[in-house]
Amino acid sequence: MMKPCFYVLMFLCCANVMAQAVNDSVVSDERYLEDQFYIGITYNFLVAQPESVSQRNLSYGLQAGFIKDIPLNHSRTTALGIGFGYGVYSYYTNLLASETADGVVYSVIDDDFKRNKVETHMLEVPFEVRWRNSTPSEYKFWRLYAGVKFGYVFGGRSKLVPNDTPKVSFYNNDIRDFHYGVTLNFGYNTFNLHAYYALNSLFNDGVVLGDESLNSKPLRIGLIFYIL
Repeated sequence: MMKPCFYVLMFLCCANVMAQAVNDSVVSDERYLEDQFYIGITYNFLVAQPESVSQRNLSYGLQAGFIKDIPLNHSRTTALGIGFGYGVYSYYTNLLASETADGVVYSVIDDDFKRNKVETHMLEVPFEVRWRNSTPSEYKFWRLYAGVKFGYVFGGRSKLVPNDTPKVSFYNNDIRDFHYGVTLNFGYNTFNLHAYYALNSLFNDGVVLGDESLNSKPLRIGLIFYIL
């Protein structure tokens, strides 16, 4: 489970070194743009869950994409950004989704299983208001980017891996198609903190666990890296 994250970190470090080398060899450009490609890793939480539901294992996420940088002032320290990307996010919990003839039924399972998760594959559209103290010749700078992100789930899956029986996996139509939330990215040079808080729930309205509504909202915290 940790190998994908390790490989991503190695790739990011190498890519950043290469990007810095390219930047150092380019003559200063007064019309420069910043931070147009991004890739990130996150640790995922679900907030506002029923009390009986708890998270297990490492719930991780990966995201990557392109953002068009649109400077708003002559010094290009203030800008807007709008982009397009892809994200895959896993949420490991003890909330079991069972496929039946009447739809998907939810229950809480005990500790006798290896892994149980909900996974979403999303097309994402981030919109950011950007501030940084960069210059045409300085590629190490502080940045603070705040905004919103819209996402469309084109693949939402529930998966259970028991200890002694075959795994069970299916596409879960109870997972909401369209998601939106607020984002905040802050950091210096290579390493930047990333946070996303969903403003709508992971599941569709009306999905319940017993008599309780499943209003779980994703909260993702991690690192984001910018290239070029």
